[in-house]
Amino acid sequence: MITSNQIRAARALLRWSTEQLATHSGVGSATIKRFEAMEGIPSGRTDTLANIYNSLKRAGVVFIGDLETNPGVQLDTKKHQAYLDSLK
Repeated sequence: MITSNQIRAARALLRWSTEQLATHSGVGSATIKRFEAMEGIPSGRTDTLANIYNSLKRAGVVFIGDLETNPGVQLDTKKHQAYLDSLK
């Protein structure tokens, strides 16, 4: 699972807009904005959250901490660069 704060923080690390995350995840930008406005784990379809999670992870985001008490993200710069190279 993923929290709304992790989605926002991951987008910031990648310097992605909601539209860019929508393109990479196949999830509508309005849905992403709605999820980001929620507190904690967004209520929604599990497969939709999984698409967001997987697209961020492919781009090099590492999800850390416990979802309930200290969820976080960090960027694996080598994996992120490899991801960028794969888009060329």
